[in-house]
Amino acid sequence: MCLLKNIKTKQTNMKNFFKNLFDDNNTINEKAGVGFIALFGVAVLNGIVLVAEFNRLKESGMKNLNRIVITGTKVRLRPVLMTAFVASLGFLPMALSNGAGAEVQRPLATVVIGGLLLATFLTLFVLPVLYVIFENIQPKKVKAPKVGMLVILFLSTLFTGYSQTITLNEATNLALKNNLSIKNKQLIADYQNKLIGSSLDLQKSNFTSEFGQVNSAYFDSKFVLSQSFNFPSVYSNQKKVLAANWKEAVLAINLSESETKRVVSELFYHLLLLKEQSKILNEARVNYTLFVEKSTLRYKNGETSILEKTAAESKLGELLMQLQLLKSEEEIAQLQFQLVLNTTQKYEPQADDFKMQFVNQTESNPSHPQILLMEEKVAIANAQQRLEKSKLLPDFTIGYFNQSFRGTGADNQVYNVSNRFNGGQIGVGIPLFYGAQKARIEASGNAIKIAENELEYGKNQHATELQSALAQHKNNQTMINFFEQQQLPNAKLIQKTAMELFDKGEINYLEWSNLNNQAIQIQRNYLEVVRDYNFNLIKINYLINK
Repeated sequence: MCLLKNIKTKQTNMKNFFKNLFDDNNTINEKAGVGFIALFGVAVLNGIVLVAEFNRLKESGMKNLNRIVITGTKVRLRPVLMTAFVASLGFLPMALSNGAGAEVQRPLATVVIGGLLLATFLTLFVLPVLYVIFENIQPKKVKAPKVGMLVILFLSTLFTGYSQTITLNEATNLALKNNLSIKNKQLIADYQNKLIGSSLDLQKSNFTSEFGQVNSAYFDSKFVLSQSFNFPSVYSNQKKVLAANWKEAVLAINLSESETKRVVSELFYHLLLLKEQSKILNEARVNYTLFVEKSTLRYKNGETSILEKTAAESKLGELLMQLQLLKSEEEIAQLQFQLVLNTTQKYEPQADDFKMQFVNQTESNPSHPQILLMEEKVAIANAQQRLEKSKLLPDFTIGYFNQSFRGTGADNQVYNVSNRFNGGQIGVGIPLFYGAQKARIEASGNAIKIAENELEYGKNQHATELQSALAQHKNNQTMINFFEQQQLPNAKLIQKTAMELFDKGEINYLEWSNLNNQAIQIQRNYLEVVRDYNFNLIKINYLINK
C-alpha cells in the first residue's frame, strides 16, 4: 500500500511539473509575441523610410534604378542603423537581466534584438533588390528569378551597374588615352618617322648586255652595270624635309591633346552646372508643390479663390517643363562627354566646386603647340626650298663593263672567247634646261612667305585672344564676387522671409510668387555667370598651354 501511495504521489508531482512548465511556456510565448509586434513596427518603419527616399529620388528626375537604390541606401543608412541600434540598446538590459521577472523579459528582448539585426540586414540589402525587381516588372508575364541569384546580382551591380564618378584629371587622362583623333595623329607621326629612312632614295641600277659583232666579224658579248645618283646634298636636304614633316606630325599630336583637354574641361564643368541648375529647380519644385497643396486646401476651405490655386499649378507645371528640358540637355551633354572619352561607360563628373580655380598668368606662352606648329611649317618651307635648290646641282653616273674580244689585239696577240676585258665609266648630268626647276624654287620662296605671314598672324591672334580672355576674366571675377557677396545671400533671405510672411498672411500669393521667382532668377543668373567664368578660364588655360 505504501508503495502504491508513493507511486501515485510521484505521478501527481510529475503532472504538476508539466502543467507549470506548460503555463510558463505560454507566458514566454506571449511575451515573445509582444516582441515580434514591436519588431514588425520598427522593421516596417525602416522599410518605409528607405522606399520613401527611393521614390523621392525617382521623382527628382533620377532614372537609373540601380543608382536610385544605391544613393537612397547611402542617404538613409544612418537613420536605419540608428533606429535599429537605439531599440536594441534599449532592450539590452532586459536581455542580460537575471533578477525577478527575467524569465519574462529575456524572451521579449531576445526576439527584438535578434530580429532587429536580421531586419536591418534585410532592409539594407534585400529591400533594394526587391524595389528594383518590382520597378522593372512589365505588364507582361515574366519569370521571376531566384532570390539568391537576385541578391548576387544586386551585390555585383553595386560597382558596375551605375554611373561612376570621375574627376577632371581622370577624365582628361582617359580622353587622351582613348581619343581616336589623337591615335590617328600618332599613327601619322609614326608614318612620317619611318619615311625619314627613305631620304637616301637612289635610282634603280641599270644592267645591259650586248651580243653580236660588237668588236669585229666574230660574235662577242658585253655586260654593263651602271648606277646614277644625285648630288649628295640632295639626299641630306631630303632627310631634313622628312624630319621636319615628322616633327610637324608630333606637334599636331600636342595640339590635338590641348584641344581635347579643352573640350573635356568644357563638358565636365557644363555637366556640373547643369546639375546645379537641376538642384535649384528641384528646390523650387518642392516649394511650389507645397504651395499647391496649401492653395488647394485654402480653396476647399473657402479662404481663397480658384485664381491662386490655378496660378500655383501653372507655375508648378512650368517648373516641371523646365526640369524636363534641363534633363534632356544633360543627357545630350552626357553623350558628348562619353564620345570625347570614347567609352560606353557613363561617368558622372565629381569636383569640390563647380567653379574653377584661376592661376594668374599675364604673358602669352610661346610654347603653345599651335604656335610651334606654325613655326615648324616655316621650317618645312625653308627646308623644301633648300632641297629644290640642291636639285640644280649635277647628277653623277658610274658604271662597270665586261666584254669578250676575239681576234688579234693591239698587242699582236690572238684572243678567243674565254678572254674577258673590263673597265669602268663615269658620267655627269648637267641641267642645261633648268627653267622648270627654277620655277619650283621661286614657288618655294612664296611658300616661305606664306608660312611666315601665317606665323606672325597666329602669334598676334594668340596674344590678342589671351589678353582679351584675361580682361574678360576680371569682369567675370567682379560679377562672381558681386553675386557671392550680395546677390546670393539676398536671394536666400528673400525666399525665407517671403515664406514666413506668406504663412503669417501678411502677403498674398502674387507677392510671394514674385519674390520667390526673383530669388530663383538670381540663383540661375549666378550659374550663368559661373558658366562664362569657367569657359573663359578654360580658354585661358588652353592659350597658356596649361
